[in-house]
Amino acid sequence: MTVLKCHKGIGARIEGEALVADDNFSARYDLDRINGVFSRPQHKLAGQSYVDKILVLNTCKGGVASAWMLHEMKQRGIVPKAILFNRANTILAQGAALAGLALCDRFEDGDVTQLIRTGDWLMVDPERGEVSIAGEPRP
Repeated sequence: MTVLKCHKGIGARIEGEALVADDNFSARYDLDRINGVFSRPQHKLAGQSYVDKILVLNTCKGGVASAWMLHEMKQRGIVPKAILFNRANTILAQGAALAGLALCDRFEDGDVTQLIRTGDWLMVDPERGEVSIAGEPRP
């Protein structure tokens, strides 16, 4: 098992399957929030479901609208389990906190989009500032 250290995050401890792209994230412009998929054709995850995944992305784009959209997604149950970024902005971090989503950023070990692969099983502990990579997905 590999343990990555990050800046202390927000949210509760969670585990799940990673969905990774060296791309940025906007809840407003990148997602079909009704069907739970990445919808912007230019996004590296276009057409893939983000529901119940741990998203691993470069950084976030957007402001207050994206933050509120995380809350709205959580209310409808069409939401990722957690979001990991190389760098998050404070507004999206506040949106994740409002939605009750785990969020971590600023990994000491390097570019998180290169350290984690799609399909890896992750255990995210924001309070400890740790993300454990346990390997292949569990049933």
